[in-house]
Amino acid sequence: MQFLVIARDGTDAEALNRRLAVREAHLEGMRPRKKAGELLVGGAILDDDGKMIGSASVVDFPDRAALQAWIDSDPYTKGNVWQKFEIYPMRVANLD
Repeated sequence: MQFLVIARDGTDAEALNRRLAVREAHLEGMRPRKKAGELLVGGAILDDDGKMIGSASVVDFPDRAALQAWIDSDPYTKGNVWQKFEIYPMRVANLD
């Protein structure tokens, strides 16, 4: 099942520092998910000044519970970077 995940960072003065502190661990964890086909596309949400303020991902997991397990285990969640989530079931269009 495919999902659109919008994860917003905190808005306090230390939010960007928390993100940067665990960013490499987050990216390292995403690489095998991409190879496994669980991460279809993902990246940082930027504000008008180009500052990272969240993340958006399109993912493919067997169910909502598996998606939640990924979210709960991610360094951005554990590091209190992601603080607000919007999650939507979706279907990626096959344009081949």
